[in-house]
Amino acid sequence: MNAAFSHAESPVDNTWVRGPDGDDPLDLIASALRETGYIVLPAPLPPALLGSLLRHFRSIDRARFQTAGIGREQEHQLNQFVRTDEIFWLDRSNPAVSAYLSWAETLRLGLNRRLFLGLFDYECHYARYDRGSYYKKHMDAFKGGTNRVVSTVLYLTPNWQPKDGGELQIYAPDSDTVIEKVAPRFGQMVIFLSEEFPHEVLTSHRPRYSVTGWFRVNNSIGETVDPAR
Repeated sequence: MNAAFSHAESPVDNTWVRGPDGDDPLDLIASALRETGYIVLPAPLPPALLGSLLRHFRSIDRARFQTAGIGREQEHQLNQFVRTDEIFWLDRSNPAVSAYLSWAETLRLGLNRRLFLGLFDYECHYARYDRGSYYKKHMDAFKGGTNRVVSTVLYLTPNWQPKDGGELQIYAPDSDTVIEKVAPRFGQMVIFLSEEFPHEVLTSHRPRYSVTGWFRVNNSIGETVDPAR
């Protein structure tokens, strides 16, 4: 399912505007999550903000990226058979990232109002896939065993071509059937229910950049704080 939205040309503008047919983009996203569980957005963010995010991504010293692993906290482990990307966790210290996080906050509040998901916060990181990198078929969350509810991937790879690879393949729940193949085209974004869809990143044949994030619920109990990265 696809939708195209436009924004004012400002790197700090995070205001949602109506689509070309007057539709509320938050209504469209919520409807897609309710009906099919995912949506692909060709251009949900203004070009100026995308450019600022890409410049920030490229400005970060490569040594500050960490090899991505699987699992959380005590269960976290490196496994290069499963994935070979590198990540850099984001916060509001950069103006472009702060603007993106404000945009994500608007989305969080909008989904909660429409779908009553109880989304508590949003965490995200840059993901860098070098030539030959991949992420095998996996789940972002398992039912009843995590607090990740909605996943997002925003692509920052400029001038992507089909020969470059690195597509996101989304599988039908509990199946090996591919239901969507998302190109990591600059500015494109996919949003999906974390507990429903297995997915994988196909081998990239050139550097591939993205912002990967998750809306989470609050599972704090007593003195144990969760969400915890």
